[in-house]
Amino acid sequence: MRYMILIYADEAAMANAPAEATYQMSAAYGAYTEALKKSGAWLAGDRLRPSQATTSVWVAGGKTNVLDGPYADTKEQLAGFYMIEAADADAAIAWAARCPAASAGTVELRPIWELTEYLSEK
Repeated sequence: MRYMILIYADEAAMANAPAEATYQMSAAYGAYTEALKKSGAWLAGDRLRPSQATTSVWVAGGKTNVLDGPYADTKEQLAGFYMIEAADADAAIAWAARCPAASAGTVELRPIWELTEYLSEK
């Protein structure tokens, strides 16, 4: 089963972090990514640009609306993600717990609703 590990972080705190702390966090993510790849669990993953680069899009009354910047003002912002393959929820939780962000912020683990699974339920 595929899972998304969604990484949330305080962008202001990240921007103001000392260089040494930033280096250590980068090294931790590099090691975590390598561990995921070596295990075969890694499917995809990337860091996201800051929320100021966000464009929110929605359609109302047949009209496309576009808003520059994040739609919601929150303390933490979505900073990156990993898509992994795991045998079950316990294995996915174990990987999420190893993510460097889990000790510094919030990590959301969400199973992917496979399209074929969704369509078979309809």
